[in-house]
Amino acid sequence: MNDKIIIAIIGFAGVCLGAVIQISGNLMSHCLQQRLKDRTDIKRKELLITMLEDQRFSWRNLKTLMHVIGADDETTKRLLLEIGARGSEDGKDLWGLIKRNPFRKSQ
Repeated sequence: MNDKIIIAIIGFAGVCLGAVIQISGNLMSHCLQQRLKDRTDIKRKELLITMLEDQRFSWRNLKTLMHVIGADDETTKRLLLEIGARGSEDGKDLWGLIKRNPFRKSQ
């Protein structure tokens, strides 16, 4: 075989190997970040449930919930919905568990 063809094949194989290594590294990094996020979300959900099941409070302020779990408002709302909570119907930033604060039946 011609030396130029061998060099081209080796170069192409190097590029392919480099691409596979880069993609593998990105996937591993993403998986590790997702695992950490999932662990954090589980702890945050546990805190939210504890706060929303506290018999002293029927509803909790969103800012209080955000502050306690250390999350932004979008993350907090997502976690609240995942644990079965809902916002109040009066437009205030209050949240409660649906099992403790069911929707009113229409008349």
